[in-house]
Amino acid sequence: MKAVTMSDVAKKANVSKSTVSQYINKRYEFMGADTKDRIREAIEELNYKPNVVARSLKQKKTSTVGVIVANILHSFSTQVIRAIEDICNKSDLSVIVCNADDDPKKERNYIEMLRAKQVDGLIIFPTAGNAELYKEMVNENYPLVFVDRIIQDSGVSTILLDNEKASEMLVEHLYKKNYTRLAFITSSLEIQITPRIERLNGFIKGLEKYSLPLIDGFYAGVRMGDVQEVLEVMFSQPERPDALICGNDLTLLETLKFINKKGWSIPTDIALASIDEVPYSEIFQPPLTIVAQPAFAIGTNAANLLLEKIDGVGESLKEIMLYSPELIVRKST
Repeated sequence: MKAVTMSDVAKKANVSKSTVSQYINKRYEFMGADTKDRIREAIEELNYKPNVVARSLKQKKTSTVGVIVANILHSFSTQVIRAIEDICNKSDLSVIVCNADDDPKKERNYIEMLRAKQVDGLIIFPTAGNAELYKEMVNENYPLVFVDRIIQDSGVSTILLDNEKASEMLVEHLYKKNYTRLAFITSSLEIQITPRIERLNGFIKGLEKYSLPLIDGFYAGVRMGDVQEVLEVMFSQPERPDALICGNDLTLLETLKFINKKGWSIPTDIALASIDEVPYSEIFQPPLTIVAQPAFAIGTNAANLLLEKIDGVGESLKEIMLYSPELIVRKST
């Protein structure tokens, strides 16, 4: 069957091709209601599908953006993606989501693939392993926004949580609850990833502020598969921690498995708090004390900033935007 063309629609609606083009691109300013109705009816009757590729080449835009997350399993990542998609959808933009697994090679491949598809811009949770590539993109004025991680001297607008403050808030809360032997566990520190490093630093600063001891073996950054083994060692010491802070949601889940295996009671045997709100935090027994980050606000801001850059409005914006954490106190502490 012969493909229906814009000329066919124009002939059916008794208008010019340029008028049909204006209708498809939603430029209705000088178009009467009757003309719009005829074009709409012609499109529906002929089942006309605009040639998106041809239109993209003509407009030099694909109405598509890419999002590369470090680990899509994090609740924070999925919430940010949802907020980005909401904003882009309102602007008739499609979103392609890729998961880099904190792997610089995988991230580079996704960047190259998305740019080959001529996406209009990228939002990246960067791995820090492609600094030169980021700089090349900045030098090209390619629309780019970072989320969750700072890449020093990259020149890229970056949106993230005040991570040090998040840990300090939990240390302060636990100190005021009379816990004195605080421990901290987070994901692997082998890759210098901003939230992990900053949250550990915030924990240490909090201990110093309240003159609490920083005890060897009471803080660690480990791979997810090793969390329970490291906790076993941590809690086998003669004087074990009386409170534990988890650096993110995935670490929290592994910690809960460990506590359940031990048959311990929270907070009687161990007080527990975490950074990153999770869907089960309110219904878990006891409900979990959490420092939440405003994931939807971060995603919304990232999307709006990228759209500004795509439109040429935000090209000079190269600052770091920190969001304040929110302490949600529940019965686990």
